Amino acid sequence: MSTHKTIPIMPAEEISEGDSCSSGEAYALMVHGESMMPEFAEGDVIIVEPDGLVKDGSYVVAFHHGEYTMRQMRIQDGRHSLVALNENFPSEDVPGIEVVKGVVIQKAKPGRRKDSKFYV
Repeated sequence: MSTHKTIPIMPAEEISEGDSCSSGEAYALMVHGESMMPEFAEGDVIIVEPDGLVKDGSYVVAFHHGEYTMRQMRIQDGRHSLVALNENFPSEDVPGIEVVKGVVIQKAKPGRRKDSKFYV
């Protein structure tokens, strides 16, 4: 008798804010796009801690303008911004850290354990 559980994979378009991983358990996501280059490349796997400490410079997964995005959180002079590392993508001011749904604590390239990097 198998005790393995299947993890559902859903396209981002089908996920609503109420479906987010907010139970406190870390989860993995795959990076798509080039907005966070050069630190995060297409296909990198990130580990996200939903209850992670958000501070200036943290890489975060945020829910903003009705969609999830990964950006660097910048907190300066009481203002909060989600910043893309790739200069071809705009930064956006946000009301505060309440838009953050998790903090990136690790990245890895699939099949390359030695290429892991930790952010805590």
